[in-house]
Amino acid sequence: MASRTRIDTPGRNEHRLHTVPLRHVLGGLRAGGPLGLMERTGRRSQGALTRLELGAFRPFLVTHPDHLRHVLRDHGANYRRGTAMWKAMGRLTGMGIAGEGPQWRASRELWCRGLSGGAHVFADGTADAVAGAVADLERRVAAGATVDALTEMTRVVLRVVNPAFFGSRIPQGECDRLAAAVAVAFDSLLWRMALPFVPLAVPLPGDRAFTRATRTVNGILLPLIRRARHAHHRGPDLMSTLLDGADADGRALGDAHVAQDIVAMFVAGSESSALTLTWAWVALAGHADIAAEVRREADAVLGGGPPRPEHARRLVFTRRVLAEVCRLYAMAWAVPRTAVAEDVIGGVTVPAGATLVLSPYLTHRLPAFWERPLRFDPGRFTDERVRGRHPLAYLPFGDGPHQCVGQSFFFQQAALVVATMMSRFRIAVPTPAEPRAAVALRPRSRVDLALTPRG
Repeated sequence: MASRTRIDTPGRNEHRLHTVPLRHVLGGLRAGGPLGLMERTGRRSQGALTRLELGAFRPFLVTHPDHLRHVLRDHGANYRRGTAMWKAMGRLTGMGIAGEGPQWRASRELWCRGLSGGAHVFADGTADAVAGAVADLERRVAAGATVDALTEMTRVVLRVVNPAFFGSRIPQGECDRLAAAVAVAFDSLLWRMALPFVPLAVPLPGDRAFTRATRTVNGILLPLIRRARHAHHRGPDLMSTLLDGADADGRALGDAHVAQDIVAMFVAGSESSALTLTWAWVALAGHADIAAEVRREADAVLGGGPPRPEHARRLVFTRRVLAEVCRLYAMAWAVPRTAVAEDVIGGVTVPAGATLVLSPYLTHRLPAFWERPLRFDPGRFTDERVRGRHPLAYLPFGDGPHQCVGQSFFFQQAALVVATMMSRFRIAVPTPAEPRAAVALRPRSRVDLALTPRG
């Protein structure tokens, strides 16, 4: 895909503005969809600030770690969640933990308090839930059977999420139905994300599915929240933390606010985790030597028994594998922000009201920061190599004030899932898998796992 480059400030590559004309944007979308367009643009720009020409809408693509530090840390107050995509998502996630300003800060403090306050309980519950879910899978699967990776990883993750989020107040079947509805709602936002300049009043593909899924989500969550609010006993689960908390004005959070905050975090705690685990199996299937090392570590740490909370810290290599999966398959592949006031990034003027699209997916592929970036290499995440890398070259969980609060929770549960599965099964992925861009990075088609119990 051709593009033209205008030099705004002489000097290094990051001090250029790379411009992609409308005909090439549309041609790239037709040829490879949103993800293909981003990949081609990233290869051309190599970290330079890039403007996509879409008529009156001219978003900037931001991938260089120095520029990301400017946007997310040094001048973070000037770059807010104000795009049409955030407004579209706000119909489901509200303006609490997924918003900005005082209400966001109040919600974030509650989530941080809940995750830290229930850490020991969550750790015990996570290990038990993983053990139970994998044992259930072992009972259901005959030797050599093939299962849908995303379906099974979602089932495992939801066994963990249910007690942590809801204190197991919700039957597992209803939790599964909630997860399916949330996945449909977020997946149906792709066109809203790709065309953020289109008003909400103008229908786009996915809008009807979004409305139906939102109705299902509210139909499950709101009665559950009302019952929990009037219960005499509340546990350390995250929903109880929200029900006992207050908003920025000191008032108790309303039912709708609690439901919306739960949905906003639920997608990270369930769908994103299940997708990342699915990509982990794809990566391990393509790298037999790495998979063998993960299996050796699982056998050594678990010792043939069930996972325990303390095992998560000892699964050092497995956690590096997961970190590398998060690099190559960043769930938040494109994250929009709006410039409040005019600013200058890398010598390029960014006008007030401009949309910026931050792409960890592309940042994680910059050869200037990642040697042989398309190679799967868990060794990138040794302590020494992490210390020697630009701090904004790796941001699968975001950065700055909006960095995901559930990062530690994810690595704990994911490491235990991978280790427990590897200790119980020989695992193969019979066919290749390619990503496609939805709100999260999803497989283009079903990913099969061929499971053989190790006995």
